[in-house]
Amino acid sequence: MLFMCHQMAMKKEAQEKQKAEQRRRAQAVSDIPIIWILGGPGCGKGTQCAKIVEKYGFTHLSSGDLLRDEVASGSEKGRELQKIMTSGGLVPNAEVLGLLNAAVIRAKGTSKGFLIDGYPREKSQGIAFEAQIAPADLALYFDCSEETMLKRILARAAAATVKRADDNEATIRSRLHTFKCNTSDILELYNEKTLTINAERDVEIIFMEVVEAIDCMLQKKERAAKVC
Repeated sequence: MLFMCHQMAMKKEAQEKQKAEQRRRAQAVSDIPIIWILGGPGCGKGTQCAKIVEKYGFTHLSSGDLLRDEVASGSEKGRELQKIMTSGGLVPNAEVLGLLNAAVIRAKGTSKGFLIDGYPREKSQGIAFEAQIAPADLALYFDCSEETMLKRILARAAAATVKRADDNEATIRSRLHTFKCNTSDILELYNEKTLTINAERDVEIIFMEVVEAIDCMLQKKERAAKVC
């Protein structure tokens, strides 16, 4: 009995240490601006991320790129991820969050801010991200019609020299359907920190709206830091 009690006490202590470490890491990351970049495939968020990086020097972390890098590594995990991505399904949140967390930890010492591109894709992912990594300061949702996104993705695929396994019409339509089903829940939960942007306009006009939102967020974060 005493041995079992000792084991339980040690397990509880280990869990408390793990939680404390997660809180420490979250605090270290929360000092750095975090922006979620939301929008369906082909909405143009990649173009906007490139412009944000150029202007602000933020670190761009694309969940899709991190997943494809894992697939390209040829690892067992990569092969499992490839099957899911090719079928148009959603990769388990634990896998995506693990890749994002590792990337954030690697970059946090030198990063001026993080753009989390393509994440969260469902409500539970947002909750897990904020609990395990850090709260997002802003979410930018690039709103675009399904037909526009489909045309853009097919045009990109046709022009690409390297073909992506998930860039075929059947898979794209499946991805768009999955995205549409999950988006409304995300926007409802994070309504107060989300700016919805019409992504069917000129790139520069869109970026002007993006800059205004980011500048406002940075000013608020700076004021909050001074109060603390």
